Amino acid sequence: MSVTQQQVLDSLARVKSPRGVALTNANVLSAISASDGKVFFSINVDAAEARAWESIRAEAEAAVRAIPGVTTVMVALTAERKPGSAPPPPPQPSRGTPGVQPVHAHKPPPQGGAQSPMARQSEIPGVAAVIAVASGKGGVGKSTTALNLALGLRDLGLKVGLLDADIYGPSVPRLTGLHDKPELNDERKMIPLRRFGLAIMSIGFLVEEETAMIWRGPMVMSAVTQMLRDVEWGTLDVLVVDMPPGTGDAQLTLAQNVPLKGAVIVSTPQDLSLIDARRGLAMFKKVNVPVLGIVENMSYFQCPHCGTRSDIFGHGGARHEAEKLDVPFLGEIPLHMAIRATSDAGNPVVDSEPDGPHAAIYRAIAGQVRDQLKGVSAPA
Repeated sequence: MSVTQQQVLDSLARVKSPRGVALTNANVLSAISASDGKVFFSINVDAAEARAWESIRAEAEAAVRAIPGVTTVMVALTAERKPGSAPPPPPQPSRGTPGVQPVHAHKPPPQGGAQSPMARQSEIPGVAAVIAVASGKGGVGKSTTALNLALGLRDLGLKVGLLDADIYGPSVPRLTGLHDKPELNDERKMIPLRRFGLAIMSIGFLVEEETAMIWRGPMVMSAVTQMLRDVEWGTLDVLVVDMPPGTGDAQLTLAQNVPLKGAVIVSTPQDLSLIDARRGLAMFKKVNVPVLGIVENMSYFQCPHCGTRSDIFGHGGARHEAEKLDVPFLGEIPLHMAIRATSDAGNPVVDSEPDGPHAAIYRAIAGQVRDQLKGVSAPA
């Protein structure tokens, strides 16, 4: 049974705002995505009123979940401080409430003796280590690297999960060939999809591939938080998080929510990419996240017919950058049709060609990451 936006609106009209106004008339709802039993929307409120809206978010989720044919619901509560308004009161730890906690507009990390935003970090139950795979810019093959790194860690005997936090342009559904919708357990947490021996979750499982993902800053923070906390990850040795490109709200939210054990920076050899990679590396260092190393993707092209090697984007730039910044250089991944073709087909090269040279490169990088995680004695 297909669920329509009008059905969702009719259901939400029965939910009252803290002021007694129907939710549909309160001017707080984002556009509603309703397709194939999956419903996604956000409630956008002023940060000063966020605490009063926590229970409303839960009521709205319950109302939509009761619609026949709805299988998955994701309702994000986002909070923005209006210009000139007073900051919201700090949350009281003794007054826990169900659902997603309000997300307040973030501020730069305080200096001196002030409390750090990292004080809000808490472990994900059952997950031993969380690592981020990031890049300073898009188009460098970050998602392909994240997936094959996760598979390389799997081949080393670890229990691995993959979270696609690139909410602007989720690639993991295409890279894994997964298009099913996640089910919910008795605690209303999403159960990750499984393929290749990985526990996999992506915002792309909740919205259609063609949907334009238009996010404001607080919505980004709320969505990332939910993808971390409202998923039943089970017992994992490593959760690999595929980050959006750049140095913005998603990266800061991840660093503030969970104690990251490290970050892997993906770059191409060219100078422009390295400049952006340098910014990403600097951001993780600023929030005290260990940089596990730099990967040079699309490092070179080797002709499959004559064997001639061509350095299309230059060569060795990421290695030199790693030496300059005193961080590990994890390895070079070539620009090769096999990697591209297997990724497009939803059969990543580490799994589809396990005995090939490219799988060996990814496993070697995974081995270095594993060894460095063993040396991280405490969370960042």
